[in-house]
Amino acid sequence: MNVKIKKLYPNAKMPFYGTEFSAGADLCACLDEAVVLQPQETRMISIGIAAELPVGYAGLIFARSSLASKRNLAPANKVGVVDSDYRGEWFVPMRNHGNTPQTIEPGERIAQLVITPYLTAKFIESEDLSDTIRGTGGFGSTGEK
Repeated sequence: MNVKIKKLYPNAKMPFYGTEFSAGADLCACLDEAVVLQPQETRMISIGIAAELPVGYAGLIFARSSLASKRNLAPANKVGVVDSDYRGEWFVPMRNHGNTPQTIEPGERIAQLVITPYLTAKFIESEDLSDTIRGTGGFGSTGEK
């Protein structure tokens, strides 16, 4: 599948896959200088690109496991969703979940993009729903004996 990418700044980097079978493409910070995130601070970090995802596909932006586990840095919204009709600049709201300042360097890999197909639903209002074994059991109900 081809995805058109428009670099909005000269220092923007194209998304890229780290290995042949990577599901997520790395997204890099498009910064003129390093940014320091204080503990519990969130900042919008530009990726410096816009894209044209194929109709019927969405881009899901996830944390990079190494940043989350080693430096407590992850997208504040946990998973970002890029719709196929969005043509604006891509940003990642990076949050420092830790207790020490963390520096994001220009060009640093800060998130990963997974492109996935999706279905849209037609929502129909109804007074009746089918019965199931689970019924209205909520959080944690499937672990109860």
